[in-house]
Amino acid sequence: MQSADFYLSCGYSLLRILLGFLLGIALGIILGSVTKVSKWLKEFISPLLTIIRATPIASFIILLMVWMNRDYIPVFTSVLIVTPIVCSSFIAGIEQTDRNLIEMTTAFGLSRKNKVKKLYIPSVLPYFSSATATSLGMAWKAGTAAEVICNPHFGIGSRLYDSKIYLEVPKLFAWTIAVVALSFLLEKLLGLVALKINKRRQTDD
Repeated sequence: MQSADFYLSCGYSLLRILLGFLLGIALGIILGSVTKVSKWLKEFISPLLTIIRATPIASFIILLMVWMNRDYIPVFTSVLIVTPIVCSSFIAGIEQTDRNLIEMTTAFGLSRKNKVKKLYIPSVLPYFSSATATSLGMAWKAGTAAEVICNPHFGIGSRLYDSKIYLEVPKLFAWTIAVVALSFLLEKLLGLVALKINKRRQTDD
C-alpha cells in the first residue's frame, strides 16, 4: 500500500462516516424531541423507525446508488443507521423521566430551560451515551460496507473491494486491520469525550 493512498482512503472514510454519525445524532435528537411535543408525530415516527431498522442496509445502499453520487452514499448510510438508534434512546430517556419530578417542577414554576437542564437531560443522558457508543460502531461497519458496494473514489471499502478483485490477500488483511484499528480508536475517543462531558456536568451541578 502506498502511504499517500492509505492516508487518503482512511481520511475520506473517517470524514464520510463521522459526518453521517453526527448528522444521524442531530436528526435523532430532533425527532426524539418532536415526539415529546406531539403524540401524533410520535405515532408517525415510530413505525418509520421500525421500517428503517427492518430493511437490509444493502437495499438502502443499492437504492441510494440510483439517486446520488457514490461519494455521498456512505454518509447517508451512516445517517440511516444512527438516527433510529439515537431517536429511540432519546424517546426512552424522556419517557423514563420521573413523573413526580415533572409535576413538582411545574408546580414550582420552573422555566422550560431549567426543566430541560435539570430534569430531562439527566434522564436522557444514560440512554443517549449507550446509543451513541452502539451506533458509532454500527455506522463504521455500515459505512465501510457502503464503500465496498458503491466503490467511491477514495475509501477503505473501495480498497477492500480492489484487493478482492485483484486477489491481493495481504492487502485485504491490511485494510481489514485498518478498519478494526480505526473503529477501536473512534470508540475510545468517544468514551473520552463522554467522560469529559459527564465530569463537566457534575462540576456545573
